Amino acid sequence: MAEDDPRTTGAGVPDEVRQRLALVLDVDDLVEALRTAGALRDYFGVAKIGLELFSAAGPDAIGSLRDFGYEVFLDLKMLDIPTTVNRACRVLGALGVDYLTLHAMGGVDMLRAGVDGLLDGADRAGLPAPCALGVTVLTSDDSAPDHVVPNRVRVAVEGGCGGLVLAAADLQTAFDLAPRLKRVVPGIRLPGSGLDDQARWATPESASEAGADLLVIGRTVTQAADPIAAAAAVAAAI
Repeated sequence: MAEDDPRTTGAGVPDEVRQRLALVLDVDDLVEALRTAGALRDYFGVAKIGLELFSAAGPDAIGSLRDFGYEVFLDLKMLDIPTTVNRACRVLGALGVDYLTLHAMGGVDMLRAGVDGLLDGADRAGLPAPCALGVTVLTSDDSAPDHVVPNRVRVAVEGGCGGLVLAAADLQTAFDLAPRLKRVVPGIRLPGSGLDDQARWATPESASEAGADLLVIGRTVTQAADPIAAAAAVAAAI
């Protein structure tokens, strides 16, 4: 690769774009997940493991996707008493996750406990420090009162999170209250694709222009008639 060329994949997508796109692998079979991850890795630099895949494959899913060259986004929305969250996050940090979600509903003490456990686990395993993401309000929920997102952003900041998960419509709140935190936006849909259960959705272009750092991309690509063409459209949009 020439020195003056940006580092790109075989599809010609710059790494700086791929690292802003997280591929959702919401399936209950690791072989199927890896098949999808392999087919689309020219477009995505981050792979998101949710409750379904983690329940089916556990830590093997993390290691397998790391071996594929992905950063791993583990989306478990940790929510329990501080001690339990601390201990669980310590285990997950040692497994090599790059991102882990904790629900800001759990409060400052719980978030602090989770962040401490996550960082401690990674440090003991000799791994880079992962990023704890405070979940504000799900993008399927359009009924939360206006004060909820700002309150949970403040809780995430005080709890030591490195980022936020929030709808594109709430990005200005993140800029106002937590400008240094990474902004992760799910509920992304290409124009013309189905909305499924996403009540507060956004297009890749609009979310990127509003300041999203990481876009979480699922069914609009994985269930498209041509997933590769849909992935290319997402990458082109940002």
